[in-house]
Amino acid sequence: MWENEARWFRAGQARCAQEGSVALRRTLIMAALIASSMLCNGQDGPRLTVDWDKTTVVSRSTPTLQVVVNPPLRPGQPLGEAAYQALKELGADYVRYVPWLPYPKLAVAELQPPTPKKTSWDFSLIDPMTKDFLAATQGHSTILNFSTIPTWLFKTDKPATYPPDPNQVEWHYTQGTELRDPTGKELGNYYARLVSWYADGGFTDENGVRHESGYHYRLPYWEVLNEVDFEHSMTSQQYTERYDAIVSAIHRVSPETKFVGMALAIPGRNPDYFEYFLNHKNHRPGIPLDMISYHFYASPGAEQTVGSWQFTFFDQADGFLNTVRYIESIRKRLSPETRTDTDELGVILPTDNTPVDNVPPPAAYWNLAGSLYAYLYIELTKLQIDVIGESQLVGYPTQFPSVSMMDWQDNKPNARFWVLKLIKDNLHPGDRLVETSLDGARADDVEAQAFATPTGRKLLLANKRNHAVDVDLGTADNVTALAVDGQSGEGPARSVPVDNGKLHLEPFAVAVVNWH
Repeated sequence: MWENEARWFRAGQARCAQEGSVALRRTLIMAALIASSMLCNGQDGPRLTVDWDKTTVVSRSTPTLQVVVNPPLRPGQPLGEAAYQALKELGADYVRYVPWLPYPKLAVAELQPPTPKKTSWDFSLIDPMTKDFLAATQGHSTILNFSTIPTWLFKTDKPATYPPDPNQVEWHYTQGTELRDPTGKELGNYYARLVSWYADGGFTDENGVRHESGYHYRLPYWEVLNEVDFEHSMTSQQYTERYDAIVSAIHRVSPETKFVGMALAIPGRNPDYFEYFLNHKNHRPGIPLDMISYHFYASPGAEQTVGSWQFTFFDQADGFLNTVRYIESIRKRLSPETRTDTDELGVILPTDNTPVDNVPPPAAYWNLAGSLYAYLYIELTKLQIDVIGESQLVGYPTQFPSVSMMDWQDNKPNARFWVLKLIKDNLHPGDRLVETSLDGARADDVEAQAFATPTGRKLLLANKRNHAVDVDLGTADNVTALAVDGQSGEGPARSVPVDNGKLHLEPFAVAVVNWH
């Protein structure tokens, strides 16, 4: 179990070590810095070449995000109201909603074990936030994940405690590794009642008492638990048994719901999870494996600044992409019909959840983190990953502020949000990725991918470096471009000119070019 908040941060830092050694990464970073410094400002930028007739792959990828429950999302909070309005205007599909363990009263619907005389079911704090989320995503698919299991379902030395104030953080709630009911039936029944509350108008509790909600929400996807390689320290066998118990129980009350499994924190460390979970022989008969999920956060060293981040983030992303390729080889071999959701992608800075995290990162960080997401979107789309989820809508001091897509100081979406919206508004599953290359000076500083879409030819560009780059598009005829960069700030993508066939990319800019 997690002993304290620091372990969560250390887990975030550990994700950077998925591929390669620290020494190798530092060598690559220094080489890149030296190479960058040797480039003369007078040199021409890279030149784009696109073969629109040569399809390399057809996209299956949907860009989206996750919403993690925390107090600023409670009704009446200015940041929450602004965040849900932004979410509604975004109009994304497969939006992930996660009531999470630091706030037990906002995440767990039955905090005390039932007795013959009474139960503790209580949705009074959970419902308002969940209803706001479902209203903001109405008309779009969602993935719900009430990831925190009531601790009383586990064998523990003493009962877990939690603060009476629902807004007070508690990092010690998740305890135990062995269920008190080894069959998993009790665990499955908890989730069946939880789902029935939202999908079937209510439920009958352990004592035969009916609880009416009146809700009949459609729940297209349910993700089964979160980061189980950490939370309750589950083995692949334990998780598979618990997944089957929960899925079986939910299917009885919501037969149309599909399921997402695993949600691993550090997928590169746990190949056994994929080998075991994706093997249908290890599941009960008839248990669906609709989708799997796993996470990635870049995490730089404490001594690094933006000058190093621009290399560290992408180096670590390349390591993650190697992990994805390995996982895909397992998935295609064992369960090719199962889809994939990378539903937490972002950065965790070393200052997060420390006494100094109330000082925002430098403004350039938000554009750099947005460029990282655009880079991952391009590369994961090439791998035909189904859902590419940015993390997370709201973070703030004490709750991973560097992961936020909202500015907690002025309640405005930041550059990470606007990059997602730019991609979501322009690129969709079914688009054809065509052969694309950049050649010449600073070609390695920019990631480029052209798409042939039903609405025309498009190009996604991500400047990975803290300097401007002029990209030669080769033509200026009927071309327009939108960019999220330092000048667009906390506003939507701005129109940028294409002069004599050249597009000027500000540091860490993300741009979409349209040929009309």
